Amino acid sequence: MEEKRTEIGDLGEFGLIDRLNKNIKVKHQSTIKGIGDDAAVLDAGSGKVKVVTTDLLMEGVHFDLSYAPLQHLGFKAVAVNVSDVAAMNAIPKQITVSIALSNRFSVEAVEALYKGINAAAEQYHVDVIGGDTTSSRSGLAISITAIGEAKIDQVVYRSGAKVNDIICATGDLGGALIGLQVLEREKQVYLANPDMKPDLEKYAYITGRQLKPDARMDIIHELRDLEVIPTSMIDISDGLASELFHICKASNVGVLIYEDKLPIDKQTFDTAVEFGLDPITCVLNGGEDYELLFTISQEDFSKLEKHPDIHFIGHVTNADEGKYMVTKSETAVELKAQGWKHF
Repeated sequence: MEEKRTEIGDLGEFGLIDRLNKNIKVKHQSTIKGIGDDAAVLDAGSGKVKVVTTDLLMEGVHFDLSYAPLQHLGFKAVAVNVSDVAAMNAIPKQITVSIALSNRFSVEAVEALYKGINAAAEQYHVDVIGGDTTSSRSGLAISITAIGEAKIDQVVYRSGAKVNDIICATGDLGGALIGLQVLEREKQVYLANPDMKPDLEKYAYITGRQLKPDARMDIIHELRDLEVIPTSMIDISDGLASELFHICKASNVGVLIYEDKLPIDKQTFDTAVEFGLDPITCVLNGGEDYELLFTISQEDFSKLEKHPDIHFIGHVTNADEGKYMVTKSETAVELKAQGWKHF
């Protein structure tokens, strides 16, 4: 009898993760949180925890070296992991770095990659404490594990959102997706005519959002200073709608957000229109912005209401009220979580 074959694309990334995790059992009391959040949480004693997260970036899937400078790639590889530590309301302390290289990479190329890694380690104040290097038959792979620290009562999970909490998003959204569209277009122009110079100057902000995103540790430090502990938090790596769905699932709640409250940069908006894309769809479904999405209790609103880079985009509702966005024409439309598809 022929064995059943299920395509990974049929399950998708999160379906695959759910399927693999059903047989995983936690054996140690020190594992406070295993799989299912932005990072694992481990008991470190004396009321403290360690948080641990890892991300793997593959050439041809997560980056294209025809337009991604190695130095920027090194920085980004660290930033995406620091962003997951930030999403737990923790402070990053150490990283390990593992790379697989094909023989087309020179020593100087690896040094350029590490220049970016070291710049990020400096910016986020983390120690590079080890890793692994091996050969690859198909391009470059880079995997970084980040370790952070927090007090046990400061850790924020996806699962703490409560009805009537305010939904907050930092920065602006959709820029990384539109930056990628620009880079891909200029690559095609170059391939068609290598004498054409890329026209990137007027798109500097959005291409930067794609090539060298910045983890929002500044917000985490400010929340500490303002004595605000979010009720739930996640970083926006797969798109706003997708991340809202994660919070809803983990917290067993619904959400109502408002189109006119969604933060979008003018360059993102204008370039989306230039590409014939709906800017709000880009905000909802564009990945790799690495901003923070979090919920706060009503009582904490006054502490954050004047913050220039935190936007209040909606509120948490009962699970049976679903997940909706109120459009500018005051119509409630059901949110769809398309997000970034890896498979």
